[in-house]
Amino acid sequence: MNKKIISRSIMAAALAVAMMSPAIAADAENILTLTAPKDLKGVPALPFTGEKTTFTTPDLLAGSITTEPNQGYIGQEFTLTGKGLPANTEITLTWSTADGAWLADVQPNSINYRGLKFLKYSVKMASVTTDANGGFTYKAKAPEDFGGPHDIFAVVNGAAVAKGGFQTNPKFTMTPTSGPVGTPITIKYTGMGSTLYTGGISVLWDNGYVGEAQAVWTRGTAEFKIRAAGQVGTHYVTAADGIGVQYMNLKQSPVPFSKGGMLAFKVTKNKELIPSSIDYPQVVTPSTDFRTTLSNQGVDPKTTAIAKLNVNSAVVGTKVKLDVSGLYTSGAHQIVWASVVGNRVNCSGTCWVYNAVPMGSATPTSGSFSTDLTIPDNLGGWHVIQIKSGDMIEAQIPFYVKPSIFNYKDKKGKVLTAGVALADKSPLPEDREGSGTPTYTFKAGEEITIAMKGVGWTQLDNTMAVTYDNSFIGYGCGFNSNGYMVIHLPAVGEPGIHIIDLHPLFYTNQPSFANTPYGMLPILSFANDNPAIALGYQLPAVHFSVKIVK
Repeated sequence: MNKKIISRSIMAAALAVAMMSPAIAADAENILTLTAPKDLKGVPALPFTGEKTTFTTPDLLAGSITTEPNQGYIGQEFTLTGKGLPANTEITLTWSTADGAWLADVQPNSINYRGLKFLKYSVKMASVTTDANGGFTYKAKAPEDFGGPHDIFAVVNGAAVAKGGFQTNPKFTMTPTSGPVGTPITIKYTGMGSTLYTGGISVLWDNGYVGEAQAVWTRGTAEFKIRAAGQVGTHYVTAADGIGVQYMNLKQSPVPFSKGGMLAFKVTKNKELIPSSIDYPQVVTPSTDFRTTLSNQGVDPKTTAIAKLNVNSAVVGTKVKLDVSGLYTSGAHQIVWASVVGNRVNCSGTCWVYNAVPMGSATPTSGSFSTDLTIPDNLGGWHVIQIKSGDMIEAQIPFYVKPSIFNYKDKKGKVLTAGVALADKSPLPEDREGSGTPTYTFKAGEEITIAMKGVGWTQLDNTMAVTYDNSFIGYGCGFNSNGYMVIHLPAVGEPGIHIIDLHPLFYTNQPSFANTPYGMLPILSFANDNPAIALGYQLPAVHFSVKIVK
């Protein structure tokens, strides 16, 4: 581990003790319930009226409700028929549903993934009036909501008088159904449940594991993309419920209704390289003010200084403008980047420590200054830029570093390849300036490297999952290498184009906690159902292609 000297002011600003170990993280928990940001796209409204309701459920109900049909997909029309109820009485019909939330332990210098939870309740469907015989008929459509059984109650004066139900079954669609290698395929899976066994799906391509998707925030509907891969011909996409990986005898399980399905995709050609690309999730307003490394401890309580940036998020190497006003001290002020250094694996007691990276200095005029800064080529994630007079912090402002593709350039700055190279065969460690010879063309058996910058250090962003031709093969981490991640893998398969994709994952190995499902697997639903989004993180999927020749 790098044993750089820790700045006392950085320690004070971020944590009273600058050392971090898994045991300390577990003992100092600040577990947050992370709900969907209000401006997150793809989150359906609450079903029916959306009005939450409570009522009592006596052991003996006076009447009954039958549903015809009693199950179907979202949009299915059904009819409720009530009998044996109080005559000529207004009745409230209710529909059982749930809210889903992710859990995270947010520390001043890290974030731990802690699972998910569902809160079940009922909403008002409608009001109906019984006839003289105590009966009613009501027609409805299955709303866009979590899948599985939904209880339907008839309620009078706050007490249930009859019970029925409707079962929402999962449905799997995709578009398009044909195209060349690399074609983005949109998969939509509706009717995912609000329980551990029904709240996630496993996606396969020709029986190879692509990844997982959830609909915790999106009320049972997961919509995401994978890419066409393989030789010309027909390939098969399977999607079905599973806690990360597929549960393969669903018909014999306690949840046989969650069976998913299989669809065919025809690869039409396999000749053209697909440019490297990176897909960030939508930028939304985080649903909590907590991040990491954003504590105000150590900031001078007397200060009224304000720091502003022209942008609050970018990749390493970006030029940003810092404006500071309201400083009451004179003379040169130091500008410092607060980061960490270390790892989660090769440590005994101390896994990582704070590291102060100098960014420059400025001398205020009448309490203000403006200066240009370069975001350090270092760890991604949330950091703070601090303005200090000696050891005193007068102002600080958060900045988020997004993961990015490492570009191989010639001496004139022209990009030769984006992230892809032929591995250097020397036994020396990876060079920060590259991982081999830039090329997209390989012979079978040669070693490919994929390079990224700005990888983070929390359990949400320190690791990325790797798939080769839609088959999950492992993961890479950028913590120990200060955000620079170089993944090594062999070139395999028939001559032609092969795709390599990276996705976020929940790192659950160190520290490890109970009840953290879906860990260490590609998160296909990263764009709108990932707890990192609620904390202001922008964790992407990254796409590469290579050409294998004879």
